[in-house]
Amino acid sequence: MSERRRIAVLGTGIMGAAMARNLARAGHDVTAWNRSRDKAEPLAADGIRIADTPAAAVDGADAVLTMLHDGPAAADVIAQAAPALTPGTRWIQSTTAGIDGTAELAALARRHGLVFFDAPVLGTRAPAEAGQLTVLAAGPADDPIADAVFNAVGAKTVRTGTDAGSATRLKLVANSWVLVLTHGIGEVLALAAGLGVDPQDFYALIQGGPLDAGYAHAKGALILDGTTAQTSFGLDTAAKDTRLIIEAAQANGVRLDLAEAGAERFRRASAQGHGDEDMAATYYASFDE
Repeated sequence: MSERRRIAVLGTGIMGAAMARNLARAGHDVTAWNRSRDKAEPLAADGIRIADTPAAAVDGADAVLTMLHDGPAAADVIAQAAPALTPGTRWIQSTTAGIDGTAELAALARRHGLVFFDAPVLGTRAPAEAGQLTVLAAGPADDPIADAVFNAVGAKTVRTGTDAGSATRLKLVANSWVLVLTHGIGEVLALAAGLGVDPQDFYALIQGGPLDAGYAHAKGALILDGTTAQTSFGLDTAAKDTRLIIEAAQANGVRLDLAEAGAERFRRASAQGHGDEDMAATYYASFDE
């Protein structure tokens, strides 16, 4: 393995907790913090220290990994951690914060003398837990500390250059595709239910052909099994990402009709009480509840 590093993980939701575990399994010295401490406590069984405050978590860290809900949350937590941050500390910023949000976080890093990495990831619960995420990384190249983090949490690192924001832009494009597929399978299965078509006939029809897609099977299984409560990527988080995608498109003169329709589907499903479930619960937006 690479040299043992001291790493703070701020945010231990589905993704942050998995990333913290993989950092510890790679032999690094990991301290974690979460706004709700009870969500971080299970990590103690993996040899991870649990801190009471962001400042306590980052004290003495070589790198700080943030995986929080959005840009404002990341900015707030780093502001709380600031008294204990040392200039030169690597900030691995993996929160999906949007283009403007990432620019603000990069400016915050400069004010505190931190080495900033715009480093969102592709993947949900299962690849996160297996250390098989794809890391999209913008920042200084060949940095051994940052590389140690990327190698521990991901199977592949895609370099997008040194421009903070370039990784986020690629992430928004990739997420737009993921969300189209998720809404698509939700609507397909809702239509099948409405028309009395066996969904397995649909799957048999596309199996192995150009219309097939792994996401159609993965998200469709949650819908058909009634297990959308087994969250890999939360619906309300997906709604936030959709908003960031639409804002980025509008700022650059692009109209995204599908994304706007998807945002409305997420809104309806969340209002029905599915906000904490997997984003596959967009399926329920096709029905009145």
